[in-house]
Amino acid sequence: LRDAVLTGVGKIEGKPFGLAVTDSRFIMGSMGSVVGERITRIIEYATKKKYPVAIVSGSGGGARMYEGMFSLMQMAKTNAALTRLAKKGLPYISVLTDPTMGGVSAGFAFVGDVVIAEPKALIGFAGPRVIESTVRVTLPEGFQRAEFLQTKGAVDFICDRRELRKTVASTLAACS
Repeated sequence: LRDAVLTGVGKIEGKPFGLAVTDSRFIMGSMGSVVGERITRIIEYATKKKYPVAIVSGSGGGARMYEGMFSLMQMAKTNAALTRLAKKGLPYISVLTDPTMGGVSAGFAFVGDVVIAEPKALIGFAGPRVIESTVRVTLPEGFQRAEFLQTKGAVDFICDRRELRKTVASTLAACS
C-alpha cells in the first residue's frame, strides 16, 4: 500500500461519477497536502465533466501536523472544491466508514448532500477521551457512533458495506 487516498472516475449503474477513497492503512488515513490535492483534483475534474462525486472516508487521523499549515489548509481546499461542485447542482455523497475522524471529518466527510455511515462506525473530530478531558463531562453511551449521530441528524442513514453499491447507485439516481 502506498497511497492514503485513491481517486478516479467510475461508473455505477452505467452512470459516471468521481470517486475518492481514503485508506486508514496509510498513516491512519490522515489528510496531508497530497491527500487534499488528490481529492480536490477529482472533485474539480468531476465538476468540469458534470459528474456527481462520492467520497468514502476511512480515516482515523487528522491533519499531518509535521506538514503544518499545508496540511491544515487541506480542509478548506477540499471544502471549497465541494462548494463549487454544489454550485453546479452536482450531488456529493459522503460515505463514512470506521473510523472517520479528524481533518477528514472536518474537511469533507460531513458536508455531503447525503451522508451514509456504516453500522457502529466511530465518527467525529476528536476522540471521546480527548473530548471528555477537555470539557470534563462524561459523554453519553454510543457518543460518536453512527447510530448516535443519525439520531442527531449528522448522518442521513446507515448502510452495511454489502449494500453500499446498490445504495450509492439509488442515491445518485435520486439526486440527479
